[in-house]
Amino acid sequence: GFCLGSTVRSETKGIWMWCVPHPSKPNHTLVLLDTEGLGDVEKGDSKNDSWIFALAVLLSSMFVYNSMSTINHQALEQLHYVTELTKLIRTKSSPSSAEGDDSAEFASFFPDFVWTVRDFTLELEFDGRTISEDEYLENALKLVPGEDPKIQQANIPRKYIRKFFPKRKCFTFDRPTTDKKLLHRMDGVSENQLECSFQEKFKNFCNYIFTEAKTKALREGIIVTGNRLGILGKAYVDAINGGAVPCLENAVTTLAERENSAAMQKAADHYSEQMAQRVSFPTDTMQELLDLHAVCEKEALEIFMERSIMDEKQGFQEKLTDIIEKKKEYFLLQNEDASGKYCQAQLKQLSESLMESISRGMFSVPNGYKLYLEAIDKLEQSYNMVPRKGVKLEESMLLVSSGNGGLPELQAVTGCNKGIHPAG
Repeated sequence: GFCLGSTVRSETKGIWMWCVPHPSKPNHTLVLLDTEGLGDVEKGDSKNDSWIFALAVLLSSMFVYNSMSTINHQALEQLHYVTELTKLIRTKSSPSSAEGDDSAEFASFFPDFVWTVRDFTLELEFDGRTISEDEYLENALKLVPGEDPKIQQANIPRKYIRKFFPKRKCFTFDRPTTDKKLLHRMDGVSENQLECSFQEKFKNFCNYIFTEAKTKALREGIIVTGNRLGILGKAYVDAINGGAVPCLENAVTTLAERENSAAMQKAADHYSEQMAQRVSFPTDTMQELLDLHAVCEKEALEIFMERSIMDEKQGFQEKLTDIIEKKKEYFLLQNEDASGKYCQAQLKQLSESLMESISRGMFSVPNGYKLYLEAIDKLEQSYNMVPRKGVKLEESMLLVSSGNGGLPELQAVTGCNKGIHPAG
């Protein structure tokens, strides 16, 4: 897990990530992001806090804000970073002139908000009645009435938290132990050394996270996998380092291009692999190869559709179709070549006895040409009995019969024997 600091120096720098199998959701990974403490006096640039806050909001599906002692005016003031989100995040690459229109969409993709209050010692009572932790939070977020500028200023964090984070939850924690020495080395403290009340609250907190934290998704319903989280994180950080504002639309476009390119390559590779595994050259007919192509193409398109995102204009799908078409043409050429070579090999084997007869001069006799044609007819019948000759079967036999190609020996003899006429 993450290290726990016990000194005045901040332990966490930037954002740390810890990935573990989800304890209650099979085939899910729980990604925990730990950010450095906001307002660290050692930081050279206070803007760094704002960017870290914005990144944590963009990357998470449940945002846990951790504060000390109580939710009061000071605690809300320290959460002023939420008021800066309209300047640090954009939803569209070309937003309308009204800034509110852009920020109005934040709630649709912002995470759920959980406020945890550590070392909480107050009684949860309000107007003489016991209240829940959630009621405690909601009371603290109520807008203070009044037109005084200071009151209006104090209401700004409340307004933005309520606007951007419609689903909110609060947990209050006692001190984990009253033993100060144990507090200085919490990394090595066993669970049974913690206060029972703290253990119970901590268990409730963990159960809430495990059950209520949604799978991270973008506005278009795109599930964020580990690879996609990496692409989004890099896109956001690259924008910040480049002096720009992270834009959700641009990040999703980058994600879609990478995902669709990978999906297209995966589908094309599947087509090639399956065609190579399933085809046996030469195929008996052209249709046999085309049928196999149709099956493999269908599988490839299914793989692409399963992995692709936001390809509404079907640009990547059309590219995949073009790639598969070129691959199909290559397989057709391979099939023709294999058929031609196979047919030639079969003809050579079947014509061995004919070659021997020619070399012995058996057709250089009266009626030799007739005998030769009979031999060719017998060769053709034997050739027709050979299975799976493929698309070049007729062409190869035609070349032999006409003497225009095929086996060189037959070509030469055919020309010679055409001059032999039956004896009268």
